[in-house]
Amino acid sequence: MSNKVKNTALRAGTITAGTALMLLMSSPAFALTRDDGDDPGPGLNVIQTLGLYVVTPIVLFLVIAGLVVMTDKSRKQAKSKG
Repeated sequence: MSNKVKNTALRAGTITAGTALMLLMSSPAFALTRDDGDDPGPGLNVIQTLGLYVVTPIVLFLVIAGLVVMTDKSRKQAKSKG
C-alpha cells in the first residue's frame, strides 16, 4: 500500500470510530422513561407549529433582506454616476 492510501484509511477509521463512540455515549438520550421532575409542558397545535417553524423564519428573512436592500450603498453610487 502506498503512504497516501494508508493515511486515507487511517483518517476514515478515526472518523468512523469517533462517530461510533459519540453514538454510544449519547444512548441515554434515546431513553423511553421520564426522569423525576421532568415536565414537558403542553404541545403546540398546528397553527402554533406553522407560525414558529414556517412563518417566523420567512418574516425574519424578508426583514433582513429589506434592511440590506434599503441600506445598499453601491446602488446609490451607481445611480449618481450614471
